[in-house]
Amino acid sequence: MRNNRSSEDYLETILLLSKKLPVVRSVDIATELNFSKPSVSVAMKHLRENECIEVSSAGFITLTEKGKQIASSVYERHTVLSDWLISLGVSPETAVNDACEMEHQISDESFQAMKEFIKKHTSE
Repeated sequence: MRNNRSSEDYLETILLLSKKLPVVRSVDIATELNFSKPSVSVAMKHLRENECIEVSSAGFITLTEKGKQIASSVYERHTVLSDWLISLGVSPETAVNDACEMEHQISDESFQAMKEFIKKHTSE
């Protein structure tokens, strides 16, 4: 299942923050993305309604299994695409920015084919 780009970005951010913080709160997401707290609050409501996150009574945000799957998929796309672009000689900053755009647009079929191509050509 593919969500919209904004939802995918939020889920990916929650995943990454959860790897470096003991708990994730809306304020952490707002700070990380440089978004307003009200914007993040609206997004969290949407993600909660779509069963992608759970929010504790203390305001701690965790990904549901559905949310983890989406976030992991987006993060994998980002990582593979940015690493591949860097290996082609693209500057790291441009590669990361371009990967952010591409990760939301590339189809599953094309992404899997790209991964197979990279795997085949890096193991030779």
